[in-house]
Amino acid sequence: MQITFLGTSSGVPTRSRNVSSVALRLPQRAELWLFDCGEGTQHQLLRSELKSSQLSRIFITHMHGDHIFGLMGLLASCGLAGNVARIDIYGPPGLNEYLQSALRYSHTHFSYPVKVHAIRPGIIHEDDEFSVTCNSLHHRITTFGYRVAEKDRPGRFDIEKAKAMGIPPGRVYGQLKRGETVTLPDGREFNGADFSGPTEIGRKIAYCTDTIYSENAVELAQDADVLIHEATFSHQDAEMAFQRLHSTSTMAAQTALAAGAHRLIMTHFSPRYAPGNGIELKDLLQEARAIFPKTEMAYDFMSYEVPRRREIELTHTSVSTQ
Repeated sequence: MQITFLGTSSGVPTRSRNVSSVALRLPQRAELWLFDCGEGTQHQLLRSELKSSQLSRIFITHMHGDHIFGLMGLLASCGLAGNVARIDIYGPPGLNEYLQSALRYSHTHFSYPVKVHAIRPGIIHEDDEFSVTCNSLHHRITTFGYRVAEKDRPGRFDIEKAKAMGIPPGRVYGQLKRGETVTLPDGREFNGADFSGPTEIGRKIAYCTDTIYSENAVELAQDADVLIHEATFSHQDAEMAFQRLHSTSTMAAQTALAAGAHRLIMTHFSPRYAPGNGIELKDLLQEARAIFPKTEMAYDFMSYEVPRRREIELTHTSVSTQ
């Protein structure tokens, strides 16, 4: 699972930061999911190593322009390119009406199926490998945060051990790999759990923007490997954050801490913190790390490979023994 930030500015783009969009690549199934789609997102995709032909799902948090103005253009381009099979779009009420109006007045026709799902808190998508949950956040209009949870997988099957025990290959191996207990024709009984390594814990990602500090965001980020959270304002501008219902860097850090998240990546920064101003983005990073040390600051085209929990544990073990 690879996260790529396509836009990390709030409200308006800057020379170095586009408006909101985050891509999640699922390489094991050649699929790309998009979270928010601000103006210019399709150009950001072209500048990245991501393939729009793999785009299958888009999750919209709310109907503000810096999160949706790029949606119609991206969908139209995908249709003209003819390289997308189907796209499912999830978002708040009004999203389908917005797209239908844009289609009607621009005389655009999609050459592939597009289905818009009006969401409510709870599970909004589930398949054999992933589930996606949403919950409401606290912003000026209806806004949702998302949680992507990869399902746990059985540990690696020890084929050599099975061979050494004289278990014939074939259907029996599949049963043992699924953890079943099997009885061979000669009467010997084997438990699949004895032939599998540790369970591979599924990875979890939370995406929360735009919102002021919210208990629902904490719930979405519970034990997440990565929490992506807006940090529009510095802690010194907390009053402005409360007025506009956006988060400060410290609110993002407090959310990660309360949720027991493993890493925080902040995004959606106000352009007011440009280099040379009284408060700069590096100050927001220091504010957040004072509360939650494992905090990073996103930038456009930043990529982060989400490690499996077992990989994290092995890394920690190797560091502690050096």
